[in-house]
Amino acid sequence: MSTFNRLTKVFNASKEIEFDNSSKLVFMSDCHRGDNSWSDNFAHNQNLMFTALTHYYNKDFTYIEIGDGDELWENRKFSTIRQSHSHIFWILRKLYLKNRFYMIYGNHDIVKRSKKYVKKNLYYFYDNKEEKMKPLFENIEVHEGLIFKFKDSENKIFVVHGHQGDLLNDTLCPLTRTLVRYVWRPLELYLGYNDPTDPAKNFKKKRDTEKRIIKWVKAKKQMVIAGHTHRPMFPDVNEPLYFNDGSCVHPRCITGIEIQNGEICLVKWSIRSNDNRILYVDREVIAGPRKLELYFNSDYS
Repeated sequence: MSTFNRLTKVFNASKEIEFDNSSKLVFMSDCHRGDNSWSDNFAHNQNLMFTALTHYYNKDFTYIEIGDGDELWENRKFSTIRQSHSHIFWILRKLYLKNRFYMIYGNHDIVKRSKKYVKKNLYYFYDNKEEKMKPLFENIEVHEGLIFKFKDSENKIFVVHGHQGDLLNDTLCPLTRTLVRYVWRPLELYLGYNDPTDPAKNFKKKRDTEKRIIKWVKAKKQMVIAGHTHRPMFPDVNEPLYFNDGSCVHPRCITGIEIQNGEICLVKWSIRSNDNRILYVDREVIAGPRKLELYFNSDYS
């Protein structure tokens, strides 16, 4: 099925969540949380992520993870990932208990589309210290897409990972996962070869993915926030409304999209140093903020 038809199908089946100018939302994706080994691309940014999530928890934001939160192509067991990054899951659970955490699956954690898998792996976890099962995200629902609908209007934001319709990352996902796990991961780890199935490491594939999504955005006149390509996108008001939150595995930073006070912006979290050579975690707005109303009322072709 084409990207156009896949996105339409996901959009029509997506749950709607109402928000307004008082809402605080943050969208991040492509954490690719792994096993904390040399091949775990998330490991070098885990402290940045923990600081960002703690900030969003304390500031009453709702966190929406737009797919590929966990690296379940390279790693067989979610339990290993949870244990390796227990501090991240601790703050995610705190958000979940406040009803401020939504999870969308991507191609690298597509196994979460199985309710059986989610119930077995995400509802509870085994605490090795206490030697018993403990709750994690009990009764969580993992989505393929979500629609954030502005209160008392027909204005909507469609949130989806963005792999839909990609032959290798969607239709042939089981085959690609096998190749990544047993062929490309060892080649990348030991010989430095890039995985050709990964749009984040293939510029042409990245652009092709963006073009397919933008085609759908223009045809449907529908604002989209996606991930998958790892490339942040923040359009001008009269451009097609395709936003991308980037990723959490950039070499020196993590990026995300925030919505608050009826405005949207693209932010970057990174480690900086002050004049006294003391390191600190910095949040920087790199695009925006702009009023959502301007985008909802924009005209583009």
